[in-house]
Amino acid sequence: MIEILATLSASAAAGMRIATPLLLIGLLQGSSLWSQVPILSHISPPILLACLSCWSLVELLASKKLWGQRLLQLVQLFMSPVVGAIMGLAVANATATPSWMIGCIGGSLALVLQLVQVGWFYRLCGLPLWAVFLQDTLCVALVLFAFDAPWQGGLIALILLWFAVRSAKQWYDWYRQKS
Repeated sequence: MIEILATLSASAAAGMRIATPLLLIGLLQGSSLWSQVPILSHISPPILLACLSCWSLVELLASKKLWGQRLLQLVQLFMSPVVGAIMGLAVANATATPSWMIGCIGGSLALVLQLVQVGWFYRLCGLPLWAVFLQDTLCVALVLFAFDAPWQGGLIALILLWFAVRSAKQWYDWYRQKS
């Protein structure tokens, strides 16, 4: 159960940002970097470190502007399920649950959270700056919780999933009032 909660926590982080959680996973592993992370273990660590650092910086800076949010959403919408699956597999590598199931759960959660972000972006005509800072902070916290406090990280991920369901209901009600 702990591994599933850690998977949810890490995958929720991937639903908010793409490169930042992967960069943190590699840095938290110490000198072995991404040797325990599926797919990324086949890429040279210096190249991976440079690419993830650059993209993390782009995510950090571009998310503060409206045009940057639009650009990031295009990339994150397509990449979040892949990164969510990778994050889930990286965190829960010692579980008895089949890896394909962990990958599907992680990728699905990341995609759902990314779709909610896109929905709120278009509903609000851009995310407010405080929400972007909250996303950045929550993304880092969820990765740290996945390793150090999986119960709390999993609980936060489930609360985010509940928020996604509530948002969908609110959008449906809003749509019905408009028609």
